[in-house]
Amino acid sequence: MTQTNITWIEGSVVENEVHMTIVELSHASRTPQELIMSWVTEGVLSPTGASPEDWRFGGDSLRRAKTAAHLTHDLELNVSGVALALDLLEEITQLRALLKRQNLA
Repeated sequence: MTQTNITWIEGSVVENEVHMTIVELSHASRTPQELIMSWVTEGVLSPTGASPEDWRFGGDSLRRAKTAAHLTHDLELNVSGVALALDLLEEITQLRALLKRQNLA
């Protein structure tokens, strides 16, 4: 008879608990604040708060901002192109996760 031990691990992703101002996000992503404002307008980033002074960005926004900065600088994409590319990259990630779940089932 085989005995199976199951260990339950709980945790939280600290990155999602971070809340940065536009200034902090600008420094962390090495991106001008004006470009971050353009990304917010285009829907690339979704901060909480009513105005740029009140905006707070979570850890996922930092990841998206860094990727957006690479797309802007490396591929010379405009704001709309960055939004489209990020949406497509996110969809690819979701589809890969779905395939992985289906292959394990």
